[in-house]
Amino acid sequence: MKPCHSCQAAIDEYLLDKQLEPLRDLTVDDFNVCTDCATVVADACVVCGGGVYVPRSESVTPEFCPACRSDLIARTGTDPGWTRSVSH
Repeated sequence: MKPCHSCQAAIDEYLLDKQLEPLRDLTVDDFNVCTDCATVVADACVVCGGGVYVPRSESVTPEFCPACRSDLIARTGTDPGWTRSVSH
């Protein structure tokens, strides 16, 4: 088991996999945090309606899931960040 990079607790891969289910195409291998430090908000992505990952230290819920953000970067060549700008 790997330690959480946030709190150093051992990462329970089974529990984290269950928590990450709303995030498309991501697995426990994509994260270095335990379930206590990872917050997943289901249905929050404005593009696909999937879940988003919110680090414990953040107070703003992202509007793009990691997969859709990656798709937007690949398609436009520009990183939109985690939230839409007011101009959209």
